[in-house]
Amino acid sequence: MKIGFTGTDLPEGKTKYEDDILAALTEKDKPKKVSPYFAEFILDEFVDCDAIVVVAGSILDLLILDMEKIEARIARMTEDEDSSFMTRCLETLESEIPLCQMELTDEEREEIKAMSAVSLKPVVQIDDGADVNSVIASALAAAGLTFFYTSGPTESHAWLIKTGSDILTCAGKIHTDLANGFIKGDVVSFDDYMSCHNFNDCRSKGVARLVDADYILQPGEVIEIRAKT
Repeated sequence: MKIGFTGTDLPEGKTKYEDDILAALTEKDKPKKVSPYFAEFILDEFVDCDAIVVVAGSILDLLILDMEKIEARIARMTEDEDSSFMTRCLETLESEIPLCQMELTDEEREEIKAMSAVSLKPVVQIDDGADVNSVIASALAAAGLTFFYTSGPTESHAWLIKTGSDILTCAGKIHTDLANGFIKGDVVSFDDYMSCHNFNDCRSKGVARLVDADYILQPGEVIEIRAKT
């Protein structure tokens, strides 16, 4: 994910997420390859980012960008146009509340999105000097993102998905062929996986579940996909 930030000292560019689950899987399976997750930090650039990080107490430095857009929009409105929604947005911003925290209808959200309002994206307020790893974790949570894992002697891999994704989507994340030829998925919790020798041991002990394409993956689960080749 891309994390826009302002008013704080964070490393620009791609930064590895220090993932405790992936580290444990790597220690257990001792794979030939490890594929961690990297977030990208972008200074003062918000349009193309997935979440925004700002120091608590300095959020107006971000919100003023949206205030100016909304004030300009109100100024252009004719007498026949209803300005109540724009006024409500402006009052929210003046209260130091980002637009992402407003309750919006789909129509209202699209109207704000069309204005390229930056605080409609997930906004995370942090303490100055916050640990980079905790910043990434907070941004992922705010953006509704989570991980699933594949692991074995060949590779241990952390895969980023939208929270609430089904296992067919996860299969496609690994490889389009797995999604196209999907038959079933094997799913095991991280804790159960760690208590077994390998995935086959998980199956023999009955802790791995065989699921259909519509199964909603839970955060941190380890999976294998059965697909037609």
